[in-house]
Amino acid sequence: MEAAKPVPVLIGRALILCVDDNQTGLRLVNDILVRNGYAVLLASTAEDSLEMFREAPVSLVVADHLLRGTTGVELAAQFKALKPTVPVVLHSGTNPDTVRHVDAFIHKGEPVEAFLAIVNDLVKRFST
Repeated sequence: MEAAKPVPVLIGRALILCVDDNQTGLRLVNDILVRNGYAVLLASTAEDSLEMFREAPVSLVVADHLLRGTTGVELAAQFKALKPTVPVVLHSGTNPDTVRHVDAFIHKGEPVEAFLAIVNDLVKRFST
């Protein structure tokens, strides 16, 4: 039997799942979100992110669009099939052809303030 994975302790903090196969980008987004009061789960593969999403009380997903073996749009569809009310944000340097199943798109070149404004808005809007 596999040992249970610990679930982050959330005391009044929204939990954001970040998905990016680029470790530098993943750490950067993590640092920004943690500095702004969020609890964060990090995943570098679609498979890991789906497992975390199923098990944890995720308030928001921030995913890169170009992932190994899939796209952020395809992954968003899988998240929405599991938990339709959890917002999904694509955070990418590449514009997707479609944004179906996605609640917002943030270009990686946007200022941190714009990124945080969208994240904050979606967390507040969907947590009430």
